[in-house]
Amino acid sequence: MISGAFSIISQSLTLGCFPRVKVVHTSTEYEGQVYIPEVNYMLMIACVAVTVGFRTTEKIGHAYGIAVVAVMVITTCMVTLIMLVIWKTNILWIALFCVFFGTIETIYLSSVLYKFVEGGYLPLVFSLILMTIMGIWHYVHQKRYEFELNNKVSKEYIKQLVEDPKINRVPGIGLFYSELVQGIPPIFPHFISSIPSIHSVLVFVSIKKLPISKVTLEERFLFRHVEPREYRMFRCVVRYGYKDFMGTPVEFEQQLVEKLKEFIRHEYFMAEGEAAAVENSPQSSNILVNQGKDKGSSRRAVFVEETLNQLNQSRRSSASIQSFNVAKSNNSSSGIVSAAPPIPGAEEEIQFVQKAKDEGIIYLLGEAEVMAKPNSSYTKRMIVDYGYNFLRRNFRQGEKVMMIPQTRLLRVGMAYEI
Repeated sequence: MISGAFSIISQSLTLGCFPRVKVVHTSTEYEGQVYIPEVNYMLMIACVAVTVGFRTTEKIGHAYGIAVVAVMVITTCMVTLIMLVIWKTNILWIALFCVFFGTIETIYLSSVLYKFVEGGYLPLVFSLILMTIMGIWHYVHQKRYEFELNNKVSKEYIKQLVEDPKINRVPGIGLFYSELVQGIPPIFPHFISSIPSIHSVLVFVSIKKLPISKVTLEERFLFRHVEPREYRMFRCVVRYGYKDFMGTPVEFEQQLVEKLKEFIRHEYFMAEGEAAAVENSPQSSNILVNQGKDKGSSRRAVFVEETLNQLNQSRRSSASIQSFNVAKSNNSSSGIVSAAPPIPGAEEEIQFVQKAKDEGIIYLLGEAEVMAKPNSSYTKRMIVDYGYNFLRRNFRQGEKVMMIPQTRLLRVGMAYEI
């Protein structure tokens, strides 16, 4: 029962139906073997409360009986649905299965429901609490994501922003965290209006978890330019497996900067006519690093969802295209890449990035305060303004999950009306 509670919360978290909690994977072979400290403490408190409240094992037995029989009924309903939709079983066999097992389990359920007021209500109360939390979080989180998608910053705004004489380019690297893997979130203009300055190198970082145990360092960082390129703005998707440890901020910064240098070097090689070095993997070049040749194409955006659906191809392609060092190890391209002389433009850009790193790296985190629109119903205002914001404040914050150092963290808040 305890391990099942951990698995359910972990799966709900993956689907975006539960607030952030710390998930510890205890096995490198099985993704479902997890431990959640917050849930463990909640179970401890619930066990003590139930024991003190019921005082007798008879009432606890009533609650347990309704829970077990209800699970049997739900399982029969789900298997019936699978037989109809997935297995394409004959309708007669489906009807026979549903009637036979459904009748038996319904009789069992009716026999234990008469003890509902004598403790049988407990599992329904727990289910109602969890379903309320999951429903509120999923609804508001989805509306928030849709708001960011519909209010993304345009390229014209970025161009005007950088050319604005009131905006200063300060030395250093800025890491702006966002859940969007395509486009710039609407909180960025609000950030600039509050602090009229942009770092000389700006990277929009999105951290995504993959359903595999480990992601190698060569496949972890996916980069692309945010046009125009001369503004030195980049989009970076950082992928982790469930057993990967993010490490210290210093290690993360070192890895990100090194992979950014490799990306810049690789981009310049492609621009100088060395595209023949990647002809052996044209599919991956279209997906990962075809930013410079497909302007305006929807493939310029790197979606982690594509990686999840085509994980095996991604593990091969990203290793040969995304990382310049790995490309040198391929037999077909090692001669061409190693023989190519250093390109002055690439070396200048790499030196600029290194100089910006030496100036310092600042983490920029936008905190969105989600609010219901003024003309919203009373129920929606209660869900958004009170329910969601209560959960967001009392569960794990984003900077703790992403291991952001507090001494170099800059926050800017903004209100989203959904």
